[in-house]
Amino acid sequence: MTEEKQLRSGFVTLVGRPNVGKSTLMNRLIGQKIAITSKKPQTTRNRILTVYTDPDRGQIIFLDTPGIHKAKNKLGEFMMSRAEQAFAEADVILWLVEPSEQIGAGDQHIAKLLRETGIPVILVVNKMDTCKNPNEVLAVIDSYRKAYDFFAEIVPVSALRGDNETELLDTLFSHLAKGPMYYDEDTVTDQPERAIVAELIREKALHALSDEIPHGIAVTIESMKEREKTAGKGQNGRSETLMDIEAVVICERDSHKGIIIGKGGAMIKKIGTNARYEIERLLNCHVNLSLRVKVKKDWRDSDVQLRNFGYTASE
Repeated sequence: MTEEKQLRSGFVTLVGRPNVGKSTLMNRLIGQKIAITSKKPQTTRNRILTVYTDPDRGQIIFLDTPGIHKAKNKLGEFMMSRAEQAFAEADVILWLVEPSEQIGAGDQHIAKLLRETGIPVILVVNKMDTCKNPNEVLAVIDSYRKAYDFFAEIVPVSALRGDNETELLDTLFSHLAKGPMYYDEDTVTDQPERAIVAELIREKALHALSDEIPHGIAVTIESMKEREKTAGKGQNGRSETLMDIEAVVICERDSHKGIIIGKGGAMIKKIGTNARYEIERLLNCHVNLSLRVKVKKDWRDSDVQLRNFGYTASE
């Protein structure tokens, strides 16, 4: 008689300053791009849930959060409330930091918040691929270990290259309680397709636009309709499908609208082309993407507009 599997399951919240690689690490661990990434601050605006399932060990539910920063408007306040809410939902917290021996004010603030939670904290030193030799990583670990005494574990990783990915997963499972899986094995995220598509478009806008624009943009999906592709048959003899998507890029200034559209529509075309490639990979079908630009002045400080764009506190 074989021994029954002892599965472990639980919620793991990723926290850290903006641009430390939380979304990149989460995407890497689950093996699929769900959260968008860029080098621009405040790329992640909402809490994003993804699911890693190992049939033999159990399930890790990751909660990616906005980077901890000082809120300057109502959108910022919403982002910080979502990050702090994710603390309370966690069984384990992954605190991501960059490989620097100097612990800045932002990380000191995060450390204070984490100490007060009483939840096991695993320090993840990300971007170890940027270090010239292993001694640099060891020096960073030593610096944080001397400054704080509440780490359950410390694991250096490279989210970009996948270094120490297996070690980190092993560590997480060791700190989760025994229990059944929360989601079925095929679940990867709770994000609707529309939400992921909107975020992919925003990601391409973040990559293409200058620094002063991205903070003030949002993307809404007006419609997503699937239809049979009229231009012939696929190689397998079946009709191919085409997804018609109409989306709107929201900005705060008339001057920003002109920049987003670009000369002769060049910028919005670039954003659309790059986004369509990613969306086709996500939906596994051909996509016809139509983008428009609208101005909603100071929407980041409007409760009504924030709700319209999906930035609302969960119940």
